[in-house]
Amino acid sequence: MTENAINTENLCRNFGKVQAVDNLCLQVPRGVVFGFLGANGSGKTTTIRLLLGLLEPTSGCAEVLGYDTKNQANSIRRRTGALLEHPGLYERLSAADNLEFYGRAWRLPTAKRRSRIKELLNNLGLWERRNESVGNWSRGMKQRLAVARAMLHNPPLIFLDEPTAGLDPVAAAALREQLQTMVEREGVTVFLTTHNLGEAEKLCQLLAVIRQGKLIAVGNPQELRAKASVPRIEVVGSGFTHEVQSFLQTQPGVTEVNIAGEVLTINLEKPISAAPLVNLLVQAGVKIEEVRKDSASLEEVFLNLMGADN
Repeated sequence: MTENAINTENLCRNFGKVQAVDNLCLQVPRGVVFGFLGANGSGKTTTIRLLLGLLEPTSGCAEVLGYDTKNQANSIRRRTGALLEHPGLYERLSAADNLEFYGRAWRLPTAKRRSRIKELLNNLGLWERRNESVGNWSRGMKQRLAVARAMLHNPPLIFLDEPTAGLDPVAAAALREQLQTMVEREGVTVFLTTHNLGEAEKLCQLLAVIRQGKLIAVGNPQELRAKASVPRIEVVGSGFTHEVQSFLQTQPGVTEVNIAGEVLTINLEKPISAAPLVNLLVQAGVKIEEVRKDSASLEEVFLNLMGADN
């Protein structure tokens, strides 16, 4: 069996003159939460549809769980779970009946099906409301049930396309926490697309960034920040004047200095010791409360990558 859950080689998909996925070469190891990041229209959903065999590639190839997406798509779909644009729930049915329906569709034996339904609804905090009609539920509860639907047949790989989109912050945080717990408990591989970069940073061990169909960065969150961010020093205190700012900007290795209230940010060409710059600030009469070396947030890195030249 292949070491990776997903392998793609020069995967392409065109829609007329639009190249939605452009020579995508990607490896997703087993047992990780893999975050696939990109702006709207960057090719994320098209990639998922290619990996599930719902679309034929224009060129290139892909394997999912060791199966070829062109010739063995049914085998892939039997062994994966997916929560895409729609939750796939029957709103007139109860939560338990929804999962019962899908459990029968997956041909799960009766005892296993009932045990699995109870396990998932308990883990997602829905067991006490299992007999309620889903149509009366909040969007957050429906999304939790949709996650249960995707994981019902114990797939080794699940695709989650913007699972917290449209949820309020409390519901989104609850779903993230429950999803993280379930992933750890089930040991599955998750292919996750999201616009929430804080979510990606908390959930994902590995991230990839796609822009206009092209893969432009891959790594864990720390690696992406290190590769794409500017080293900087943040100084918290008082006495930051424009004269101090102008003086610091003349120092070797300093590219930019900004003041925002009680925080002075010094951007650097490369990582250096903060001590000489702190000494200069003290000599200039600045009162320093805290000094920290900082790197850009994942959101800043993402925006830099999105705005970078091709």
